[in-house]
Amino acid sequence: MKITDLRTYVMGTAWRNLIFIEVDTDEGITGVGEATLHNYEEAMVGYLGSVRDKYVIGRDPFNVETLTRDMQRDDFWLGGAVGVTGASAVEIACWDIIGKATGQPVYKLLGGACHDTIPAYANGWYQVDREGESFAERAREVVSMGYRALKVDPFGAGDYELTLDEKRHSIGIIEAIRDAVGPDVEILVEGHGRFASVAAIEIAKLLDPYRPGWFEEPVQPDNFDALAKAAAGIRAVSTVPIAAGERVHSRRSALAMLRTGAIDVFQPDPLHCGGILSAKKMAAMADAEQVMLAMHDSNGPVCTAAALQVHVSVTNTKYQESFDAFCEQVIVEAVPGAPVVENGVYHLPTEPGLGVTLNHKVIAANPYRKLHFNLWADDWQRRQG
Repeated sequence: MKITDLRTYVMGTAWRNLIFIEVDTDEGITGVGEATLHNYEEAMVGYLGSVRDKYVIGRDPFNVETLTRDMQRDDFWLGGAVGVTGASAVEIACWDIIGKATGQPVYKLLGGACHDTIPAYANGWYQVDREGESFAERAREVVSMGYRALKVDPFGAGDYELTLDEKRHSIGIIEAIRDAVGPDVEILVEGHGRFASVAAIEIAKLLDPYRPGWFEEPVQPDNFDALAKAAAGIRAVSTVPIAAGERVHSRRSALAMLRTGAIDVFQPDPLHCGGILSAKKMAAMADAEQVMLAMHDSNGPVCTAAALQVHVSVTNTKYQESFDAFCEQVIVEAVPGAPVVENGVYHLPTEPGLGVTLNHKVIAANPYRKLHFNLWADDWQRRQG
């Protein structure tokens, strides 16, 4: 079997552009992948066009190891988000082809199922005024949908540290959510890499009475020394677990992060870490360190499908992120077969490959939009592009 074509599709949505790909073969099997990379759509499409003939056409899709290695190694410059996302998209599409060719869901080719269901946590649900009452009301609605965990960044446009008023306001949002959902729902607090170590330690101490399920990306994502410093301080004043890893692009970086001993939950993103097989390897690294896995997925439904295949196939899965349920319905319509959350869990995939296709009419009806999603803008949580 040989790859004969690589096609790219960009779909505009409220606050981001989703990038999907299809990879054709000479045996009539087409694989679906995703290359969404917020704020880098033009670069991503250009990169995929540049590697189409250079690395993809004519390759055997079963040889995912060498294909993705060549795409990253042979271009000399290593580790960039654009290059690794492009390679991940092609790798995911190849696994979709392999699954379809063998008649099996991808997870069965990765070692089989380790779980009957995968617990989901809600994200992207708090597109409301940044007030405790508004967050609490929306949180009640999310819990009524069956979710037993929800993630939230209450910190506004915070950067490095917060003023006293902002600290009180941010912690007040978490207090309001806890009062609204009760003691049996996990609140996962997102830091988005906002804080210096000393500020992260203080915030974790303030969060501790509300028993968050984790404090995610408390410091800048590429500063492992600061992460270790923050973790040591946080553990001295709090029981809050630390989560990180969504902006790790390579297995070397994953290993370096895990070796700090700073994190309790590891969060690689299948679109930005090299694809399905690389994510599976990173999960094994985390398992060796007794660290749980909860892969990042604020991308589109193809990423959701890929992440689910990995989560099902590894022993140390904690949660899978659920973003699709809180975005426009048209996004789900664009990817028939996309996994859905039922009563707070994802069920095992049953269809060959990833189990998804692309609805080209829906994608074409929602073209590229000129957007800039900025987590440091006022009211960014409204996700209005």
